[in-house]
Amino acid sequence: MYTIGDFLIKLKNASRAYKKTVEYPYSNAVFSIAKILEKEGFVNKVSAKDEDSRRLLKIDLKYKKNVPAISEIKLISKPSVHHYVGKNKMARVERNAVGIVTTNKGVMTIRDAQKQGVGGELICQIF
Repeated sequence: MYTIGDFLIKLKNASRAYKKTVEYPYSNAVFSIAKILEKEGFVNKVSAKDEDSRRLLKIDLKYKKNVPAISEIKLISKPSVHHYVGKNKMARVERNAVGIVTTNKGVMTIRDAQKQGVGGELICQIF
């Protein structure tokens, strides 16, 4: 199972269904992506909670005038296709989108990776 892709699709579907919150099994990669979404203003709050010997992430979705803050999530890298970008060839993201990349320094936005001068695997673009 592709944890990151599954999480992003669940998040997109929940926002389209106007859910208030999303719960997902905790992993460090998923938590890092969720914190980026919180920092970039796509979700209201991200928290981790322990429930019945399982650790879960709880994400409070954000809406602006009844319109989801997450309008689209475009998966770039998948288990079958990995899209790597070097520090000098960091992919341009579409207007009003945030690109998320995994690097040797952790999960971050493309903008942060460019500032730090690192490349990595482009995971997704979020609009």
